Amino acid sequence: MGAEQRWSRPARRHRPVRAGLVFAGVGVALCCVGVAGLGAWNVQVVTQASGPVRETADGFLRSVTVGDTDGAYERLCADARSRWSPIGFTSWMRTPPLVDDYEIVDVSVATSRGRPEGTVAVRLTRDTGATEERELSVVKEDGGWRVCGDPY
Repeated sequence: MGAEQRWSRPARRHRPVRAGLVFAGVGVALCCVGVAGLGAWNVQVVTQASGPVRETADGFLRSVTVGDTDGAYERLCADARSRWSPIGFTSWMRTPPLVDDYEIVDVSVATSRGRPEGTVAVRLTRDTGATEERELSVVKEDGGWRVCGDPY
């Protein structure tokens, strides 16, 4: 009779489609984690910035209402200070109608080109009794927040 043949395992079929799908799934999962991380970082930056933006606007407006022109001028960004000399700014602040009181209505912070920028909506009360709503632009500069643009 003949010699018995040894048993051998049948050849496995290669599954390139399955391997490709696994690698694609891992790649998509990594991208989702990266996007979620970037989104969380952006939310954190914006959330942490709203307090300092409010404090900057509040300090600026407090200086304006008490007539502290030097204190208000120091809270301006470099761009605004390049357009206003200290004397010109003081003259402008003392031109009637003067700001008697203010109320911060809203604070919003967003990122633009990767840099946080704030907008503070305020209600100003003039010495004539008239009220008006304004928006203060607040930008991050030299490690701190500063009022930018034409503040009021």
